[in-house]
Amino acid sequence: MSATVTAGASEGASRAAASRRGRVGRLLLGPQDDPVWVRPGLWAVLALAAVLYAWGLSKSGDANSYYAAAVKSGTQSWKAFFFGSLDAGSFITVDKPPMALWVMGLFARVIGFGSWSLLLPQVVEGVAAVALLHVTVRRAFGPAAGLLAAGVLTLTPITVAINRDDNPDTLLTLLLVAAAWATMRALEDGRLRWLVAAAFFVGCGFNTKMLQAFIALPALAVAYLLFGPPALGRRVLHLLAAGAALVVSAGMWMVVVDLIPASKRPYIGGSTDGTVWDLVIGYNGLGRVFGQDRGGRGGAGAEAFREFAQRAGDAAQNRPRGGFGGGFGGRSGIGRMFAAELGGQISWLLPFAAIALVAGLVLVWRRPRTDLVRAALVLWGVWLAVHFVVFSFSEGTFHPYYTTAMAPAVAALVGGGTVLLVGAYRRSAAWSWVLVAAVAATGAWAFVLLDRTPHWYPALRWLVAAVTVLAVANLAAGRLMRRAGVPFMLAGLALALVAGLAGPGAFAASAASKPVEGTNPLAGPDSGRGFGPGGKAGRGFLRGFGGMPMPPGSNGWPGQNGSSGQGGQPGQPGQGGFPGFGQPPGGAASGERPSLGGRRGFGGPGGEVSEQMVAYLRKHQDGAQWLVAVGNAQAAASVILRTGRPVIAMGGFTGTDNAMTVGKLQSYVRSGKLRYIVLSEGGMGPGGRGTSEAVAAWVRQHGTLVQPAEYGGTSTSSAPGAGGPMGGGSAQLYRLG
Repeated sequence: MSATVTAGASEGASRAAASRRGRVGRLLLGPQDDPVWVRPGLWAVLALAAVLYAWGLSKSGDANSYYAAAVKSGTQSWKAFFFGSLDAGSFITVDKPPMALWVMGLFARVIGFGSWSLLLPQVVEGVAAVALLHVTVRRAFGPAAGLLAAGVLTLTPITVAINRDDNPDTLLTLLLVAAAWATMRALEDGRLRWLVAAAFFVGCGFNTKMLQAFIALPALAVAYLLFGPPALGRRVLHLLAAGAALVVSAGMWMVVVDLIPASKRPYIGGSTDGTVWDLVIGYNGLGRVFGQDRGGRGGAGAEAFREFAQRAGDAAQNRPRGGFGGGFGGRSGIGRMFAAELGGQISWLLPFAAIALVAGLVLVWRRPRTDLVRAALVLWGVWLAVHFVVFSFSEGTFHPYYTTAMAPAVAALVGGGTVLLVGAYRRSAAWSWVLVAAVAATGAWAFVLLDRTPHWYPALRWLVAAVTVLAVANLAAGRLMRRAGVPFMLAGLALALVAGLAGPGAFAASAASKPVEGTNPLAGPDSGRGFGPGGKAGRGFLRGFGGMPMPPGSNGWPGQNGSSGQGGQPGQPGQGGFPGFGQPPGGAASGERPSLGGRRGFGGPGGEVSEQMVAYLRKHQDGAQWLVAVGNAQAAASVILRTGRPVIAMGGFTGTDNAMTVGKLQSYVRSGKLRYIVLSEGGMGPGGRGTSEAVAAWVRQHGTLVQPAEYGGTSTSSAPGAGGPMGGGSAQLYRLG
């Protein structure tokens, strides 16, 4: 009996061990019916992604100091954590929802605040997006397509750049890919739960970057409405239920915050009235599309739709409209994705993706309604088309890294489209030339992009051209020789892969080789134009705007000296000044630094309070809740990160927020919460007026000017922290109370 029990136990243990080995084997090598190269290939792609995204991260320090300061503040105060406040005292929030900050904040609370707690979550999210895209594309197009899509996403230059920064776009991209994955599951079995899951992920994306998350919605909804397995009426009901789930998941933070009395919560940065709702429809919504001063700041809805109607009329009558658009991302218009500012970041494989989409739809359009391949093509095609249109024509502040949300669609269409085109190539002589044309167009466009920076690895463009020619020749020979041409076909496909990925791969490697600087991370060579690493002013006073390109002949500032400013005509002096922030100061001569803000508030981004002033403030804080009040978030973030103490950013990120009022300031002074404030010439910032002017007047009347000699400064020194480096005046420190 004992021997039987022992033998049974031993057999059970052996089965358990075999089962464990089976699970490990499936994890490492994939299911038994998978080709042997699939799972090792995926692990290789994920390893490459991890290296590109994580290499030398500690050199980036705090990366984007604006978000880094909010993360640090969130580790000091759960209230600041919940609201996404810039400072631990929760005077004002950042101008985005806090979900991305929550992830970094939790890491920082566990392992301590620093470069790795800020940027390691970004690496994890980026690698997870690659893995999830592989699974999603594979469901429709097979393992080869999934692996190719994962590789393309990994090597997308702007994706590498942003995944090494602490901006919210990395988490947004992961959530949107998760929504696509859930939608594909719903397209497979028609279950409502998957569609609700997709809506939940998009809602989380809204709580990461607001309305940008909704750009992917048409793709998900159209794909399910047209191709979902249930009957039409049931599909509509499913979409309505998913819409309800979206409203709940997207609104959960916003509704709670706006229901809290304004006196009990921080001012919502970027809004005009301190509410999240205003931020949604204004600065982070319609303002991004139509321009911050035309529909984005105050009266967002009505003004934006009037602007839309005017633009529609202009387009109908073929009247040109000027406008530099977002500035950071180049001139708005149909060619924006291919222009100098964005071409090398996102457009390498756009020609192939477009050809593959059109050809793929023609190839599979007659299949049954619920065909998963056609549904996937429509999903990713609409995703890419809507993003392309919105991003191309947006005239508000537009950063190149926004386009990372396009990268999953480009990658999916390249992966799935390649499989479809190769299959058509093998079946049909006529269709074989579509693949050849797609490869040729991709290589030609890569040559154009590389030729824009001939000083940077000059041989690379010629190498890409040569490999493209060889790929086209081999593919043509492979088709003409039929069965005997299989080796030529395989060689042509391998060469096409090299030619297509060499350019973006080189740009991606360049992004991984340098630390993040400023608020506008870019991949590729330094252009020597505009601001940012390698730019003419990149190491100077506007380092915080890293990578902002300027149009030729603009003398540095959009809207001046022959550039096209917002509202100006090409070749004429512009009217818009610094993009997204309003007009230049009255009477500014060519080459002068313009002021920020159509409302001219507390001063623009950038700059620091001097070390001597910080030391003085720390010594004389005297139990106040805030160390000091300064004009804008960039200055406040610098002090927060250096001292770990709360600092008030009176004008938010742009320096134009109406967050500080005379009444609020008086209450802080009476209660001893604030003892010092920094002013600059012209109110709180350049040309200060309105609320900021009133606050400045009260401070000058009731405060005591601290002489620079008291903290080791000089009477002529400028403290950009008071009004940004564009503040146009010397800083003055006042003692209150």
